[in-house]
Amino acid sequence: MSVNWLSDRERAAWRNLSLMNLQLAAVLSRDLAGSDLSYQDYVVLAHLSDQDEGRVRMHELGASLGWEKSRVSHHVARMEGRGLVRRERCPSDGRGWFVAVTPDGRSAIAAAAPGHVAAVRRHFIDLLSPTQIGHLDRIASTVLAHLAALPPNPAP
Repeated sequence: MSVNWLSDRERAAWRNLSLMNLQLAAVLSRDLAGSDLSYQDYVVLAHLSDQDEGRVRMHELGASLGWEKSRVSHHVARMEGRGLVRRERCPSDGRGWFVAVTPDGRSAIAAAAPGHVAAVRRHFIDLLSPTQIGHLDRIASTVLAHLAALPPNPAP
């Protein structure tokens, strides 16, 4: 089997992107420490809040976040226990579930959002030019479209 190894430039770009993602997530998590939300809680609530009805199918949430079914289920259960979300049975599919943001969840993300947005600006947006942001958006959109087109991961 022949491996198409990364060039030095490709390897540096990939390593820097990977490290940036990990370190940025850690910094944003620390900046949320003053709220009652983890970074993962914030991402889930933001995704739900962006939906017209404030809810999404469990498997769609997992696909959007790149989480395995068990991770989605466990995380949603923890958030449900804190009153941030609720599970709703899907009326058209007896086995399917929605996860929906609750009023407490909306209040929690509304309280955390100003500080989170300020941190995103401070640690990311304000470091980039408008041109760089445009390039980054196109790059991320290309990769996300590719990932969305992949077949679902089969159960182990």
